[in-house]
Amino acid sequence: MTWIKENKFLAGLIGGTLLGVVGLYFLGAQGTSKYDAAKEAFDAAAGEVSTFERSPLYPSNENANAKSKALDEYKANAEKLQAAYEPFRPKEIKNISPQDFANNLVKANEDLRKAFTEGNVKFPEPFFCGFESYRTNPAAGSATGILSYQLDSVKYLMQALAKSGASELKNLHRPVLAEEEGKEFKPGDAAVARALPLEITFSGQEKAVRAFISTISKPEERYFVIRSLRIANAKKDPPRTSDAKFETAKPAKAASASDVFSGGFVLPGDEPAAEAPKEEEKKPAPAADSSRILAQVLGTEEVQVFLRLDLMQFLPAKKLP
Repeated sequence: MTWIKENKFLAGLIGGTLLGVVGLYFLGAQGTSKYDAAKEAFDAAAGEVSTFERSPLYPSNENANAKSKALDEYKANAEKLQAAYEPFRPKEIKNISPQDFANNLVKANEDLRKAFTEGNVKFPEPFFCGFESYRTNPAAGSATGILSYQLDSVKYLMQALAKSGASELKNLHRPVLAEEEGKEFKPGDAAVARALPLEITFSGQEKAVRAFISTISKPEERYFVIRSLRIANAKKDPPRTSDAKFETAKPAKAASASDVFSGGFVLPGDEPAAEAPKEEEKKPAPAADSSRILAQVLGTEEVQVFLRLDLMQFLPAKKLP
């Protein structure tokens, strides 16, 4: 204390210096923490930028040009796909009067009954082209357009079935559409087609099934997509050799006089003596061909077919951006 009183100036200088050092220490410590936080944020941002630069879609001029080229190619392919389905896109779905639709339905039913009769195809009763609910009740005027489009397609399918050689149509089911219930069909933003489902159950031989499936898989004015197909043998037991059916061999044609004297003109009385037929060499009887029996049996089986398919109503082509 005596020294401080005797050296006030020096003591004040030392005390001020100590206070300055303490203040500088605290200021330095705060600056260091801010620096560390800033450096950590900078390193994180730099690492994120480096990751983006290594990604394939970094917004560089090269990547931007490549992206634009890919989008142009995708648009061109989408337009080609829309153009490919143009032949199957209905030109217009126009509603008609309920009476006109009823008349068209009756006419289609008569045509199909006639086709089934001519093709020896049994069909269930009551049969009304899958539109049995409209046998006595008229269709809603707001639904006749889409129903007419579906009716034409059902008639096309059933006529193909009648020509295929099928033996029986067991069932034709057509689920109710939204328009028939007074609702409006609203396609999704990305929808390009509407599926109109049908279920068909029939029986016939293998060749009839193949003929009918070929008709479905080769679209002309309509486009069908098979969603489910189930085929089962009508007989539960395996085929037997007694089920085989062979063609009866035709008897050999007897030789005529014209065959004997076909060498030229011969005067009466100068006919050459008929050469005695040579005795044919006896040949061993051919062994039975079991594969032929199996082929005959396996080609005549009756099969039951359940088919669920969609008639695709392609929507108007969309304008791509």
